[in-house]
Amino acid sequence: MKSTSQWLTLARFADVSGFDTLYVADHPGTSPAPFVSLSAAAVVTERIRLGTCVLNAGRWEPFVLASEIATLDVLSGGRLLLGIGAGHTPAEWSMVGLEIPLPVDRVARLVEVVEAVRMLLRGDQVSMSGDYIKMSDALLNVPSPIQTPIPLMVGGNGRRLLTFAAENADVVGVSGLSKTLADGHSHEVDWHSDSLNRTFDLVRSASGARGRNVSIEALVQHVEFTEDREKFASKIAHLIEGASAQDLLTSPFMWIGTPATIVQQLRDFEQRWGISRYVVREDAASQAVEILEMLGSESRVEYPND
Repeated sequence: MKSTSQWLTLARFADVSGFDTLYVADHPGTSPAPFVSLSAAAVVTERIRLGTCVLNAGRWEPFVLASEIATLDVLSGGRLLLGIGAGHTPAEWSMVGLEIPLPVDRVARLVEVVEAVRMLLRGDQVSMSGDYIKMSDALLNVPSPIQTPIPLMVGGNGRRLLTFAAENADVVGVSGLSKTLADGHSHEVDWHSDSLNRTFDLVRSASGARGRNVSIEALVQHVEFTEDREKFASKIAHLIEGASAQDLLTSPFMWIGTPATIVQQLRDFEQRWGISRYVVREDAASQAVEILEMLGSESRVEYPND
C-alpha cells in the first residue's frame, strides 16, 4: 500500500472484477494494518468479502481481536472472512523482545485463540484458563457481528494445524511452505507430488470424518503466461528452495503456461485434490482476471494486498 488512493483503487478493482475476497496480510512492519485497511476498503466496495490472510494468532489477544472482527463485520455489512494462522515470522516476536515459540506451542495457542474468539462473537460470557489464554467474565456487548458465525479460514502447514483447520474452519488455506529460511521470512517449499497427496488427503479425510465439506484454498506464488512452460520452470527453479522444475509445473502454487493450460490444470487440481479457491498476489491481477473469465463460476480466486 503506497497511498490511500492506490489502496481504494485496488479495492474497487477487486470488487468489480469477479474476485471472491480481498485479503490483507498481518506482518507488522512489512504490511499495512489489516483491520484499518479493510475498513477503508469496506466503504468503497459493495460485493467482495474482506479478509485477513492470515492473522498471527501468536500476537493477538482474543478479546481485542473479537472486537476488531465484530466492528469490521458491521462496517462491511457482513462481509468479513477471518483468516488466521499460527504465525511463522521470527521478527514479529523478536522486535518486541520475545522469542518465537516452538511450532507445537504456536499451533496450540491458535486453537485456544480461535475457541475464545468464537465464543466472544457468539455473545457468550467467557472465562477460560488455558495454557496460553486466560479470560475472566469477558463479554463483547458492542458491536454484535452481522454474520453468525463469522466465516473462518485457517491457513498454514503441518499435520496438526491442517487437521484442526479441516475439523473447524470453513476454508483451509494451504501454502505448501516448509521450514523458515535464514532471512526469517522466506521458506523452503514442499511441492513434491507425494507430499501434496498426503497434505490434501489429510484435509479431506479429517473434514470427512467430522461430516464436513470444507473449501480448500491454495496460495499462488507466481503466475506466468508463456507458451514454453518447461523452459520457464527450468529458468526459475533454482530461485525456489526445495522445488524442482517438475514440481513447479505440477503444483497448484505456481500457474505457468497459456491461460487455457492453466485453466485445465485448475480443473484437474479440483478433481484430484479438492482445491476450489486460489489466492493470487496484486502483481498477477490482470492475469487472474483472464483466468476467472475462462473459469466462470467454477472456482474462486482471492486477491490479497501483501
